[in-house]
Amino acid sequence: MSDLEAELTRLIIETLGLEDLRASDMDPAALLFDGDWGLDSVDALEIGLLLQNRYRIQIGDDKAQNRAHFESVRTLAAFVAAQRTA
Repeated sequence: MSDLEAELTRLIIETLGLEDLRASDMDPAALLFDGDWGLDSVDALEIGLLLQNRYRIQIGDDKAQNRAHFESVRTLAAFVAAQRTA
C-alpha cells in the first residue's frame, strides 16, 4: 500500500466513522461500494467533500468517470495524484 493509499484509507475510516474497520486490514484494491467497504451514495458524497477539502481537487460532473475514480482506494489515490500534478 502506498503512503497516499494508506492516508486515504485512514481518512475515509475517520470521516465516515467506520470504527469497526482498521486501515491496516483494508486492501487498497477492494471495491468501496460493492465490496468489502460496503459504502453507499451518501458516503461517496462525504468522500468527495473530503477530497475537495483535504487535497483541493475538483471532481467533475462525468458520472462514469467519477465512478471509475471512486472504485477503490487505489483508484482514488491515482486520481488525487493525477490532480496534484495537473
